[in-house]
Amino acid sequence: MTGTTARSEIKIVTGSSTAIITPFKNGKLDEQTYAKLIKRQIDNGINAICPVGTTGESATLTHDEHKRCIEIAVEVCKGTDAKVLAGAGSNATHEAVEIAKHAELCGVDAIFSVAPYYNKPSQEGLYQHYKAIANAVPNLGFMLYNVPGRTGVDILADTVIRLFDDCPNIYGIKEATGSLERTIELVSRRPELKVFSGDDAIDYAILASGGAGITSVTSNLLPNLKSQLVREALAGNFAKAKAINETLYPINKVMFCESNPIPIKAAMYIAGLIETLEYRLPLTAPSLENMKKIETILANYEVVKF
Repeated sequence: MTGTTARSEIKIVTGSSTAIITPFKNGKLDEQTYAKLIKRQIDNGINAICPVGTTGESATLTHDEHKRCIEIAVEVCKGTDAKVLAGAGSNATHEAVEIAKHAELCGVDAIFSVAPYYNKPSQEGLYQHYKAIANAVPNLGFMLYNVPGRTGVDILADTVIRLFDDCPNIYGIKEATGSLERTIELVSRRPELKVFSGDDAIDYAILASGGAGITSVTSNLLPNLKSQLVREALAGNFAKAKAINETLYPINKVMFCESNPIPIKAAMYIAGLIETLEYRLPLTAPSLENMKKIETILANYEVVKF
């Protein structure tokens, strides 16, 4: 394609990544704690930080807050081996394009973009949406993000393949369908496509089936174990990776006892990683029953502090 960057020239982010939470204090973005949380991830072996995704409450951040979160992630990761895989999603294509361009100016390594939520576009609409974003930042690595349980629309395999073939900077997808079959279909049809697990419980299964990495919620709490799981799996040490995945199963499960990121923020508050337990409405703190459940499960794990 004339005038575009070849995929071989695009920076491709793989390995372990954390869908970092967005901490608030008195209703505002807590920039100091946010930076500390990112540094802790880097110190514990996580390969990439994913600011302002679903876990980062991007749906209720202002545009300025969204952009500031990306800026802080770049600032903290600068001079380290950690990459920034920034969220640049919206249900309005023009807004997603604007965020993607800002992320590129900030110096992120790549972006991921959630499927447009609420509007429920057709597969052709999804194709045109993602192609418009990709064309707006042709020199920036780009991952699709498929989470139909949250968005109401599924980026079908045929559409993923079409985008991968037509847009040189689209190199992968975060798959959060919960379907191992979908990962196998994508990898079998396009072995070069980088598939990330977007479901903590099946990280091992996806990596063992040809996945190139994970974007984890649980790694907000346990980045040391999650990064080790990915290192072992990508090195072919599947027995070790499987054992870690099984150890993490109880905490992975309880992290979704209510809508993400309600439980992970509660767990981080219990563990002393955030000073205040604040969400943006319409999200609220977990029920007392679920808070107790999170606390009970969390007691079985050693959480590395700052």
